[in-house]
Amino acid sequence: MSMFCYQCQETARGTGCTVRGVCGKNEEVAKLQDLLIYTLKGIAEIVVKGKLDVGKLGATNYEVQSSLFMTITNANFDDGAFENKIKEMIAVRDELGQLVSAADLHDAATFTVDTRASMLEKAAAVGILATADEDVRSLRETITYGLKGMAAYAEHAKNIGMEDPAVNAFIYEALAATLDDLLSADDLVALTLKTGEHGVKVMALLDEANTSKYGHPEMTEVNIGVRQNPAILITGHDLLDLEQLLEQTKGTGVDVYTHGEMLPAHYYPAFKKYDNFAGNYGNAWWKQLAEFPSFHGPILFTTNCIVPPRSEEVQGRIFTTGSTGYPGCKHILPDENGKKDFSEIIALAKTLPAPGEIETGKIVGGFAHHQVLALADKVVEAVKSGAIKKFFVLAGCDGRMKSRAYYTEFAQKLPQDTVILTAGCAKYRYNKLDLGEIGGIPRILDAGQCNDCYSLAVIALKLQEAFELDDINDLPIAYNIAWYEQKAVIVLLALLYLGVKNIHLGPTLPGFLSPNVTKVLVEKFGLAGIDTVDADIELFMAP
Repeated sequence: MSMFCYQCQETARGTGCTVRGVCGKNEEVAKLQDLLIYTLKGIAEIVVKGKLDVGKLGATNYEVQSSLFMTITNANFDDGAFENKIKEMIAVRDELGQLVSAADLHDAATFTVDTRASMLEKAAAVGILATADEDVRSLRETITYGLKGMAAYAEHAKNIGMEDPAVNAFIYEALAATLDDLLSADDLVALTLKTGEHGVKVMALLDEANTSKYGHPEMTEVNIGVRQNPAILITGHDLLDLEQLLEQTKGTGVDVYTHGEMLPAHYYPAFKKYDNFAGNYGNAWWKQLAEFPSFHGPILFTTNCIVPPRSEEVQGRIFTTGSTGYPGCKHILPDENGKKDFSEIIALAKTLPAPGEIETGKIVGGFAHHQVLALADKVVEAVKSGAIKKFFVLAGCDGRMKSRAYYTEFAQKLPQDTVILTAGCAKYRYNKLDLGEIGGIPRILDAGQCNDCYSLAVIALKLQEAFELDDINDLPIAYNIAWYEQKAVIVLLALLYLGVKNIHLGPTLPGFLSPNVTKVLVEKFGLAGIDTVDADIELFMAP
């Protein structure tokens, strides 16, 4: 086969993409991603075996995280960027390697390549299928994908100026462990849960970073129509990129709209001071091929969720930054102080028409843990009185599969005495439905981005405390989560670490879970797939 990748929910036939990624990445990009991950594992082994002080590695920690982030589904399709990053990280690896005995190191810490051809040849030998044992491979990849999500959140926090040494150290520990053939399946299961533990830490870190800089999200109405000014569309997750863009467009006559996972930026108080912060345009990431042509203005990708454009006109309006990249699109780098110059984007926006209207109205969000806990007395009373029978966590990712219509139907058919807790782009399946309120509490409570699933965990733990329950699973909360890429993996592992059981995951279970690993998750945690909407609601609502 020319490549092998099964890290996302839409992987071909549910088993793996072997010719071209469903995401759009080609064979060379897939193999270069594999080699970059292998190089990072080599760096990790040097750090672990050399007992290097992670706190003194400085920029290396960030570069390792950024490299992991580059390999997340739909983040970067630029083969040249991967080739350059591999060279850069090999140089980092070799400099660190001088501190450790070469005789004691894995091939990942010592291999050499000098051309694109040699990179591709090496990648073919060290990809996912190089691990022969199916269960060991499954667990190693689960850990690796969790680390990709963890690295994404750690990078966002670092961009704002916050990091956790324990998270940095664990990334090296876990990457190095995936090279250790002496570890048993049981050892790797334990490491998988430890990955979840650090997933909780990194999401708490990012929550603190975001809220300390931008304030706590608050209940907000977001316009989904358009104005008549030229505009820029910003998508992805990075709030610092948004802040810099808003600062640079202030007073220029150019509006800024959010798209996809950037929607929750509207909930933060700090961004409400910008008069040109116009609203949200469009829906989840996968609809961009239909929606970007009518936006007319430039589009800035700050993180993953790129769908390869089919139109040269649209591609000419796309800019990337951070860990994202696409061949032929301008990539914007920060200066030595972390500032990014968006003047080229702004100048282009001024030459283009205003966005075309695709919908009108408003949607409500901003129900992160601080806002929901401000309503705690009202929520607890509604549960005690029976006005709210159950909460449903419908968080996670959206995707292209027609089977995801399940989540819209599920939301529509839920009994009127239930409330939906959501975060991530899965919400686009139902956040524009009019499901009403219960005693002033909206029946859809959007906590924010995928990383804001942390808020949902905080809310659950606070409710457990309020109801004086010993077990979080005794709460009237059901988990019916949609997943797509690797940030959803770290969220799932975090929930498992917190002891949450009986999570339903869909629209399909991950292709990277072997039958034996799936069996462990089912028996130990009650993990399950989805059934029909009616059958699942009946199951969830049973006493």
